[in-house]
Amino acid sequence: MGSGKTTIGRLLARRLGRRFVDSDHAIEARTGASIPWIFEIEGEASFRRREAEMIRELTGQEGIVLATGGGAVLDPASRALLAERGTVIYLRAGIGSILQRTSHDKNRPLLQTADPRRKLEQLLAQREPLYREIADLVIDTGRPNVQSMVQTILEQLDALAAGRARRAKAASMNQAAEHNATQLTLNVELGERSYPIAIGPGLLADPAALVRHVGGHKAAIVTNTTVAPLYLERIAAPLRAAGKEVVEIVLPDGEEHKQWGSLMAVFDALLANKCDRKTTLIALGGGVIGDLTGFAAASYMRGVPFVQIPTTLLAQVDSSVGGKTGINHPLGKNMIGAFYQPRAVLADTSTLDTLPPRELSAGLAEVIKHGAILDGEFFDWIEANIARLVARDPQALAHAIARSCEIKADVVRKDEREGGLRAVLNFGHTFGHAIEAGLGYGAWLHGEAVGCGMVMAADLSQRLGLIDAASVARLRKLVAAAGLPVVAPDLGAERWIELMEVDKKNEGGAIKFILLKPLGSPSIASAPQDVLRATLAACIVQDTPE
Repeated sequence: MGSGKTTIGRLLARRLGRRFVDSDHAIEARTGASIPWIFEIEGEASFRRREAEMIRELTGQEGIVLATGGGAVLDPASRALLAERGTVIYLRAGIGSILQRTSHDKNRPLLQTADPRRKLEQLLAQREPLYREIADLVIDTGRPNVQSMVQTILEQLDALAAGRARRAKAASMNQAAEHNATQLTLNVELGERSYPIAIGPGLLADPAALVRHVGGHKAAIVTNTTVAPLYLERIAAPLRAAGKEVVEIVLPDGEEHKQWGSLMAVFDALLANKCDRKTTLIALGGGVIGDLTGFAAASYMRGVPFVQIPTTLLAQVDSSVGGKTGINHPLGKNMIGAFYQPRAVLADTSTLDTLPPRELSAGLAEVIKHGAILDGEFFDWIEANIARLVARDPQALAHAIARSCEIKADVVRKDEREGGLRAVLNFGHTFGHAIEAGLGYGAWLHGEAVGCGMVMAADLSQRLGLIDAASVARLRKLVAAAGLPVVAPDLGAERWIELMEVDKKNEGGAIKFILLKPLGSPSIASAPQDVLRATLAACIVQDTPE
């Protein structure tokens, strides 16, 4: 309903050389009556029977692109027919977008109420699980350029067809089951800098998934000593098979190597191999590799294309999306860098199978962050499913990654360069960055520092009267359940404050904190020194926890 399926369906049919059919229009043509009239005279139950009959008939035809009404999935038989006889594409739209598109449309009988927003919320709550149940592809429309949206669908259909062909030949039931999983594509809408985020298992097994984003004749893969033995050849082989010259750059692993020396090593390799402006850099690894490679891409020859292939949960849910790139300085984390968007993000969830437990927990910190600051319902879901997430349940992880990327993509679309709203994504980071710099980069993982930092920010929020003690306790309990530290190291109050004064969010010398007001909503504020010191005293321990 209001997702743009008719417009997109017509264009898609034209590109595929097929006939477009709208089931609602077919019902109107057959009955000689409009949908609102059928609803008014015969009632919704009668319309649904007509709709189910029409879908049974149309799904038996070949060579068509079929757009169904939003409520078609309510009929179990129709759902089964759609799933069995076709490739189902779910065009996912937010309530705000749907209202904007349908506000003046009188042919929407279910929305002719005093409160259409509430009605939409009820309909989506009922239908969303059914859409996802049968969808082969889920495409987030956001604010799309229609032509680019159709192109994304075509690429995903090609990838889906290739995946199905591989499954038909697969001898292993486990491999076939893995490739059967639904893949999700989101779009970060930034005009000419827009790009897709592909999420799902087995992405790296599809040779075309990466090759389509590498335009020149050279590609430079930047990775580290931990990831290279696992995935480097899997990425390089299809590029070479496509006729690309591949430069492999393997750096030491760890946050302590996110510095000038590693950046210069990347530049040295690019220059030694005569890489030009059409060379595509590929970041294969976690947040350190992604940030460093992105900064190299932004700087080399004043900008070359790059693609993110995140292999850690933290990178998949946060650092690979949004275009923040950079390196650390001894006096502050991520203080040297640039905003520079990738051409694409390919998040293969299968790579999480090889992720150490500590790294998985670090990624869960960023998942929790997204719920705590911008989506209270998502925070509730994380609380209810934290055990499944820690146990690496595929369905739970897929939902956590997808929702986190949706939240971040929406924020980046509204505020690409952190002029205001995007700063809220730094919840827990003011304290967290101080922990990393104070202990030395690499002593704590970034996600561990952020997890502890969120607990400290929640404590400060309570002391400023923004949230209650119960909310602080909920957040602390969830962070602990994720396997993250909740007690901060004792750096000394003066050192803590000194480190937090070197922060990108600060203005006029005042430390700016991202706080909760209430849980699920952010607030940006400074804090009186006595209140800040009280939080430090309450949250630190005399001996640094391991």
